[in-house]
Amino acid sequence: MTRILHVLDHSIPLHSGYTFRTAALLREQRALGWETFHLTSPKQGGTSVPFEEVEGLRFYRTPLSSGVLANLPISKEVALMKQLEVRLEEVAREVRPDIIHAHSPVLNALPAIKVARKLGIPVVYEIRAFWEDAAVDHGSTNEGSLRYRITRALETRAIRQVDHVFTICEGLRADIVGRSIAADKVTVIPNAVDISAFKLASPPDPALQQKWGLIGKTVIGFIGSFYAYEGLDLLLDALPAVIEQIPDTRVLLVGGGPQEANLRQQAEQLGLKDHVIFTGRVPHSEVNRYYDLINILAYPRHPMRLTELVTPLKPLEAMAQGHLFVASDVGGHKELIEHNKTGILFKAGDGESLTLALLNLLNNRHIWPALKKNGRQFVENERNWTRSVANYCSIIEKLASLG
Repeated sequence: MTRILHVLDHSIPLHSGYTFRTAALLREQRALGWETFHLTSPKQGGTSVPFEEVEGLRFYRTPLSSGVLANLPISKEVALMKQLEVRLEEVAREVRPDIIHAHSPVLNALPAIKVARKLGIPVVYEIRAFWEDAAVDHGSTNEGSLRYRITRALETRAIRQVDHVFTICEGLRADIVGRSIAADKVTVIPNAVDISAFKLASPPDPALQQKWGLIGKTVIGFIGSFYAYEGLDLLLDALPAVIEQIPDTRVLLVGGGPQEANLRQQAEQLGLKDHVIFTGRVPHSEVNRYYDLINILAYPRHPMRLTELVTPLKPLEAMAQGHLFVASDVGGHKELIEHNKTGILFKAGDGESLTLALLNLLNNRHIWPALKKNGRQFVENERNWTRSVANYCSIIEKLASLG
């Protein structure tokens, strides 16, 4: 039985696209007959226990780094990697894996490479996004800055040193191969959904509609984290023109994040306070009830390296539930969405294009059933986790036999 030790940034019970993808991968790998073990970095947060059982999966935990250096720029990343390296070697010697499987960011890959080489076992690196591009969106660096170039160099170094590279989409694969990496060293494990976990949309709950003042309203919505790259500011800019034609329109924003204060201020400045509803974060068990309140989901991601290269989970989850949505035509969306078949694409960064896409969809309800059906069929047939995880098989089995 192949034994794989996964090295992760963070995991469930924290909720994020990262943790949901991880949990799905682990369950499907186990379904293949592999034995999986899982270690999270100090970024999971403070813990007083060496491991934690969550939803049938055991996650080994790494203590937070301590001391003055753990709080200073650059040195804190070095301290984190050292802490993870020590814990990883400890866990690896205990579980004796055939392969170490590190997942983004590179802060996990570099310690994994050191420990794997020390123990004489293969190591693979799965890239879900580039750390330097995420830092640009978070405002902690600029594209082309010294920090950006150093981080990119570290990613490239890690890619060259591991035995194989996995990634989530063709955009990232092309970028990796463009770093003078052999094409046969990079395999795509596409984002997907667990169809059994998603029910088709139900009629909205009248009590929840009443709570948020949505009875009889046309609802455009977004559910998730409010990061700058998600483009929710563009959605608010487009809203007045939609309201002009469909006065009962409301925008429902479910969640929270770094841009929440800016979005609230923008809604106030645009005179949209009564048309934009912020629910705050809701329990995960309640999310489907909020999806059912929404007529059209909006994914107006801004054009930038992060969104051009990386495919998100949200449109796939929307398709699985039979929801309608509009999405910007960034590269990450175009890999998932076929315009006018599984969803509606508009020109990224263009408020007028977004307005037209929303109005065309709202005014042409006869096309809704076909869009919903096509989206559901796409995830059922193409983007399910069983099919996605099968792409690991030949690589993992080959490397395990060499370990």
